Amino acid sequence: MNTTNIKEVVKEKYGQAALRVTSGQGNSCCGGASACGTDIDPITANLYGDSEKGALPEDAVLASLGCGNPTALAELHEGETVLDLGSGGGIDVLLSARRVGPTGQAYGLDMTDEMLALARANQAKAGVANVEFLKGEIENIPLPDNSVDVVISNCVINLSSDKDRVLREAYRVLKPGGRFAVSDVIVRGDVPREVREHMLLWVGCIAGALKDSDYFTKLAAAGFENIAIEPTRVYDIQDARAFLSAEGIDVDAIAPQVQDKFMSAFVRANKPVA
Repeated sequence: MNTTNIKEVVKEKYGQAALRVTSGQGNSCCGGASACGTDIDPITANLYGDSEKGALPEDAVLASLGCGNPTALAELHEGETVLDLGSGGGIDVLLSARRVGPTGQAYGLDMTDEMLALARANQAKAGVANVEFLKGEIENIPLPDNSVDVVISNCVINLSSDKDRVLREAYRVLKPGGRFAVSDVIVRGDVPREVREHMLLWVGCIAGALKDSDYFTKLAAAGFENIAIEPTRVYDIQDARAFLSAEGIDVDAIAPQVQDKFMSAFVRANKPVA
């Protein structure tokens, strides 16, 4: 699948997800929990605390398609400017805006018209003023150099077919000393190609997760320092059993190749001060 096709598939999937939320059908995984083979999506479930969800419109919570909670793990301070790459229904942008306060600013960047419309509606319901949702691609961020303090993202960078460009763009818009603090899907160690493809299909429909070592290498090549990857949720083969079985995969046979290899992780790095 070429770059253009990947982008169009992502846009279609997330546009459909936004429409399901606005039509009252709810949302989970890649079109319903049944897509994951479970009643509760083990990837997106229980990422946000009751106090966080209680302060937001229900549609912002329902539209969450992430694999982590970067706003809980990132250090955000009063008056800072935050950018969320692939902001979807806006949950992480709205949470960030509250943490940076009225003197701060939170930007959300998304390429999907339906998600942007949903996010702006959620912003209006939440009554949060210090937020702006931008239309654009994470490979071409429509903000000037050295303009944000923190870049966050929630299980979106893995969907890009040009991750090197995404990381260079994140580096460009960060101020010197700025922080990169994202949740993403990570593969730890070597996994046979067929097994990897099926597991990533389960994790995110078209997820293109990097190996942990490759993530380090790409961040360093973009110019980042103080790089760290912290696993936040390791996916168990049993979580994916029903989905993989439906795909004709012998789950028990591949279990040793999968166990502890696929995970959500919090990825940290800094742009040098000098």
